[in-house]
Amino acid sequence: MQRNTKQREAIKAVFSGSDRPLSVNEVHELATGLVPGLGVATVYRNIKALADDGWLEVVVMPGEAPRYERGGTDHHHHFHCTGCERVFNLEGCMGRMESLLPKGFLMESHDLTLTGRCDSCAAK
Repeated sequence: MQRNTKQREAIKAVFSGSDRPLSVNEVHELATGLVPGLGVATVYRNIKALADDGWLEVVVMPGEAPRYERGGTDHHHHFHCTGCERVFNLEGCMGRMESLLPKGFLMESHDLTLTGRCDSCAAK
């Protein structure tokens, strides 16, 4: 791990205070409130380092830029709002996904993303 700078500490604070995966732009916007003048390149560089160290995990959304969330959490899935583009954590897992596989297939992992509108966007 590289040294902890005030920029890295601000980025870590943003993730520690969030209950959902964040895009680089969301992290940049929130961390700039803690460290004025923080550059987006610094955010990218620190997110990459934190992900390489396992402190962050990448959340892949098909056709979208990746989001990031704290590493080491329990297995869970995600909800992607088509209105505001935010991604939310869904607790738990349906399990028994193996029953969906064709005969002879072996599942190594799975990820499920539900799409729709979050409560704020659905109310509009």
